[in-house]
Amino acid sequence: MASHIVGYPRMGPKRELKFALESFWDGKSSAEDLEKVAADLRSSIWKQMADAGIKYIPSNTFSYYDQVLDTTAMLGAVPPVYGWSGSEIGFDTYFSMARGNASAPAMEMTKWFDTNYHYIVPELGPDVNFSYASHKAVNEYKEAKALGVETVPVLVGPVSYLLLSKPAKGVDKTFPLISLLGKILPVYKEVVSELKAAGASWIQFDEPTLVTDLESLKLKAFSEAYSELESALSGLNVIIETYFADVPAEAYHILTSLKGISGFGFDLVRGTKTLDLIKGGFPTGKYLFAGVVDGRNIWANDLASSLATLESLEAVVGKDKLVVSTSCSLLHTAVDLVNEPKLDNEIKSWLAFAAQKVVEVNALAKALSGQKDEEFFSANAAAQASRKSSPRVTNEAVQKAATALKGSDHRRATNVSARLDAQQKKLNLPILPTTTIGSFPQTLELRRVRREYKAKKISEEDYISAIKEEINKVVKLQEELDIDVLVHGEPERNDMVEYFGEQLSGFAFTANGWVQSYGSRCVKPPIIYGDVSRPKPMTVFWSSTAQSMTSRPMKGMLTGPVTILNWSFVRNDQPRFETCYQIALAIKDEVEDLEKAGINVIQIDEAALREGVPLRKSEHAFYLDWAVHSFRITNCGVQDTTQIHTHMCYSNFNDIIHSIIDMDADVITIENSRSDEKLLSVFREGVKYGAGIGPGVYDIHSPRIPSTEEIADRVNKMLAVLETNILWVNPDCGLKTRKYAEVKPALQNMVSAAKLLRTQLASAK
Repeated sequence: MASHIVGYPRMGPKRELKFALESFWDGKSSAEDLEKVAADLRSSIWKQMADAGIKYIPSNTFSYYDQVLDTTAMLGAVPPVYGWSGSEIGFDTYFSMARGNASAPAMEMTKWFDTNYHYIVPELGPDVNFSYASHKAVNEYKEAKALGVETVPVLVGPVSYLLLSKPAKGVDKTFPLISLLGKILPVYKEVVSELKAAGASWIQFDEPTLVTDLESLKLKAFSEAYSELESALSGLNVIIETYFADVPAEAYHILTSLKGISGFGFDLVRGTKTLDLIKGGFPTGKYLFAGVVDGRNIWANDLASSLATLESLEAVVGKDKLVVSTSCSLLHTAVDLVNEPKLDNEIKSWLAFAAQKVVEVNALAKALSGQKDEEFFSANAAAQASRKSSPRVTNEAVQKAATALKGSDHRRATNVSARLDAQQKKLNLPILPTTTIGSFPQTLELRRVRREYKAKKISEEDYISAIKEEINKVVKLQEELDIDVLVHGEPERNDMVEYFGEQLSGFAFTANGWVQSYGSRCVKPPIIYGDVSRPKPMTVFWSSTAQSMTSRPMKGMLTGPVTILNWSFVRNDQPRFETCYQIALAIKDEVEDLEKAGINVIQIDEAALREGVPLRKSEHAFYLDWAVHSFRITNCGVQDTTQIHTHMCYSNFNDIIHSIIDMDADVITIENSRSDEKLLSVFREGVKYGAGIGPGVYDIHSPRIPSTEEIADRVNKMLAVLETNILWVNPDCGLKTRKYAEVKPALQNMVSAAKLLRTQLASAK
């Protein structure tokens, strides 16, 4: 019985790639140094899977930024603004598209389906001259082969690539991107031809858009694409891989009818309905890559349950055509439990990171072949039983409180217009008030202080003194810049979710459970293993300290319940909404304590609310109902004069704008600049928004510093569709990933732009 891995984490067990990338970007190391680190990581990953007995090992899933940008490079689809010469795409052009450069901003970045991973959105149009411009897929296949490892090269499928793209600047927004299929397929044919010549016998096309709601014309494109590729693929075994949800019935029938395809991969963890489709009819003689090991979470697989599922599928597709697989790439999980010496043994026994999931896949494959490792299966069963019965998991008081929420919609008693009037009387802000999103640069010195405090190398007194000094520096800088509503800069926090999880019950934490979010940015999601509550205040001391340093309003900074949920590894033994309600109650306690401490502006970030929206429209309403309700729970008890902000970033919000309005926040700051001001179109189309709103005026994920004129131009575009009295001026997101040398001039220009426009608006009256 064969085994297959869809994809594997790239950063390395100790984030080796992250540090190599940042060293290269800072000019401290060469391209050769970066390539050496990358090659060592790839070699280690391939050998690890080979040693574990995996038959179908992926290659070309490694990336310096993301796999969609890799495909853009492969197709030579570089926007003209980056000045590409037409030769093999190198790091300069590649990273300019991802991060921007001195003369051009970065391309739009958005969430990869409903994950916290991101990709750079291709910008396409009828005039793009596609050409084979990056040989990465072939080079990595050859690299693995030279190491004695036969791999399955993985490509983003041509149809999904186009469906994940957007019309380039100057191209009509209604331009049908799928019409470019005939232009990109010749490049795919060249790639396939080179892979065949290099000796590849299998190739994998990832077509994850097949799990979304696609109209017939787009579904037809899959038939057209693979029919056109059929002759080029002749002599190769071809897998089409899907993941993240059920494949709809119509898409399933089109997919399994494609000619020249050897096997089909399905997510059978999040796509349980697909099981019924398979059992109702699967093409004879084709391989089924059964994704029964969860690639999105860190819980140990229930091996007995998965084995039963696989045995039922074996009766449908045949023993020799069933391949045990992960549900999706393991990119979305942490790397290896071996690197977690501080996790207690009970919780550790409940978990499986990427390295352990590889072992699980192979163990299931061997069991199907009659070589069941009884000891391994027995230990797994004991761990499953331990998790179900552990008293650490259940808190009856929390469960009762969450259950009691269901009788109310938890809205504030006064409408937002009246609240804004009351808040303005108290805060006395100018028109176009300026603020930032929360975090300020995390310097090496600041990271050292936090690290040494955690390691007990410095005293609590010294730690508090150092953090207070940093807060004071950030407050003074904002006052010098003349920002209206201040933040304390979050120097005590390494991560906006981890910080809160560390102070809530029901959470566990890893030392090296890093997961890539985009580029070199990694996050360390907490693990929610049990019922959640707040034992004591979490932020009141730091927010009160910061407020005491200034007479200007200081925002209390919290992460919202939906974002904590979506950016954690969440328990899978109860519905997600029940866990979210528990977190909401904990945050509600914190909000009310901040208000009592004299904090008049409280920001409850819901950066990840949009990414949790299910991929199928039929499931949107239920999710948005409990997600928005959870946010309202957090602040339903505050006074009218307390201003509640929220923040959202790096997703497409237009389709959920009415749910955003229903959140009933007083002010929302929201990503706008990097998505080509897509957000503003919803207001041009007549949506009325009465609360305060701050569409981001510049992209903080790029080192580029925008001019005063550029920012003023952006704000003027906002003023064309939004009322002056509700518009705020702020960056797209927090500033923790930037350097002060970038932050100071960018914020200075932002404040100058706001003042310039205030003067112009006053003189126009």
